[in-house]
Amino acid sequence: MSFLQKYIRKYGKLFSLSVLFLTLEAFCDLLQPTIMSKVIDDGVATGSMNKVFYLGGMMLLITGVGALSASIRNVVSSHVSQRFGAELRSDLFRKIQSLSFEHMDRFDRASLVTRLTNDVTQVQNFMNGLMRFFVKAPLLGIGSLIMALRLDIHLSVILVVVVPIVAVLIVLNMKIGFPFFIRVQRALDRVNGVMREYLSGVRVVKAFNRFDYEVGKFKSANDELAERSVTSMRVMSVFGPGISLVVNFGIIAVLWLGGLRVDNNQMQVGSIIAFINYMTQILFSLMMISNVFNMFVRAKASAGRIGEVMVVESGMPAEDAEVSPCEGERGRIDFEHVSFAYAGSSGDPVIRDFTLTCLPGQTIGIIGSTGSGKTSLVHLIPRFYDATSGTVKVNGEDVRRMDPQKLRESIAIVPQKMMLFTGTVEDNLRWGKEDAADEELVQAARIAEAHEFITASPEGYNSRIGQGGVNFSGGQKQRLSIARALVRQPEILILDDCTSAVDVATEGRIKQALRTYAKGLTCILIAQRITSVMDADRIVVMDRGEVAGSGTHEELMQHCRVYQEIYKSQMGKEMQPNAAE
Repeated sequence: MSFLQKYIRKYGKLFSLSVLFLTLEAFCDLLQPTIMSKVIDDGVATGSMNKVFYLGGMMLLITGVGALSASIRNVVSSHVSQRFGAELRSDLFRKIQSLSFEHMDRFDRASLVTRLTNDVTQVQNFMNGLMRFFVKAPLLGIGSLIMALRLDIHLSVILVVVVPIVAVLIVLNMKIGFPFFIRVQRALDRVNGVMREYLSGVRVVKAFNRFDYEVGKFKSANDELAERSVTSMRVMSVFGPGISLVVNFGIIAVLWLGGLRVDNNQMQVGSIIAFINYMTQILFSLMMISNVFNMFVRAKASAGRIGEVMVVESGMPAEDAEVSPCEGERGRIDFEHVSFAYAGSSGDPVIRDFTLTCLPGQTIGIIGSTGSGKTSLVHLIPRFYDATSGTVKVNGEDVRRMDPQKLRESIAIVPQKMMLFTGTVEDNLRWGKEDAADEELVQAARIAEAHEFITASPEGYNSRIGQGGVNFSGGQKQRLSIARALVRQPEILILDDCTSAVDVATEGRIKQALRTYAKGLTCILIAQRITSVMDADRIVVMDRGEVAGSGTHEELMQHCRVYQEIYKSQMGKEMQPNAAE
């Protein structure tokens, strides 16, 4: 994988150091059977205890050197693999953060979690195994083969038969196993997806008493994962015993032929024992190679999934970014014949030929039925998505030529879907501006009508927020989200239906405070309730992605049929009970 080149260059020297000690360890292992054969043939067989003690001491010394080399190799390989895994995980997380919404939509969220955790771990484990086993296995195997050939060329014919058979089994192991592990990772994606969806909607599940349904859904995904894992391991498990069987047959052949050669005084007993040891080392090395190939198959599948994310090019190329600040009218927004369609939506545009100019200091209300393209429209301003055709300008500059980070620093958004982060209230408010003074936090909270309920808590602004803001009501979360945006003191403020959970009286006070605060900045207010936009400087009515009307409340009541229908459907129903009394 091309994205791994960076880590190969960075950790290449430590990897080579690990391989150096690994080679020394393998060399020590290779010397042991030969020395043992001399102990038997030159010491025990002849009754020379001096030879036995001398060669035994040499074996102990070589064993000590091998153990020390193995210890250093383990330390280095663990350090490299852990650092590599941590850096790869960090780089993948940064890559995910850099993706545009369009690219993010291509990947399932649960799949991204799996790639960031399990897939990185698989690649990390392979890297560790590469330094601990994979390099040692061929060294031990080839070395044992050479030493066996030196002992007796006739017995080595057995190796000529055994080794190619085992090599074929290993290749088949890798070729057959790869598709199975791809399916296992996809099944793991589904398990994570089901669990993530349940945790996100746990209140709804309990409210509708759908616990049994969720258990069944998780059981289905979990059983699929278990079934695919068992199938893959069952297929792969055939090869390990197969390799052992072939090599053990080889050992039996060595004992049989070696016995015949000892009877004919063509070979000594110590040489047979050494040859069997080398045969065992070859078996051990081949089994290690087989296990490493199993790890390689998993790591290859995982690396491919990581690579799918890493190779995605950002939808906002840096070479097109304008680094220098533009000199246009600060806070001005222009939509010029903008059309937009989501990728994979069969080309059906959600916004069609939209033209609008928002001037600094104006409050623009946008209203329309669900699915009319209101949220999609404002997502084009901070360049969450790029327009399919037409131009979106901020401060007189095409947003596609602006640095996204610089662009978004001048914009504050209160999204339709509220999101608070684990931490304190103060931590969340400082998301808007890290170095904001305490007075700025309090001022923003007062404007958003959040100061009162914050200070009502014993911890005040140090009150802890649970994951996703679970310990706050919907209205409180909306007001904290508004305060967070106001702390930023932006040039453009976008409020995307952010007072839907707030009562009318509180909404009125927030709007009144915003009129004073928002002087000089451009405010775009998206709402479902017509009362939220009635007093805006200009109201844009959207219908199926197009402008159905634009003007003040009074103008739209006279000339815009869609706006009239919205007014009647909302205000009429509210007024009917009063009229009946």
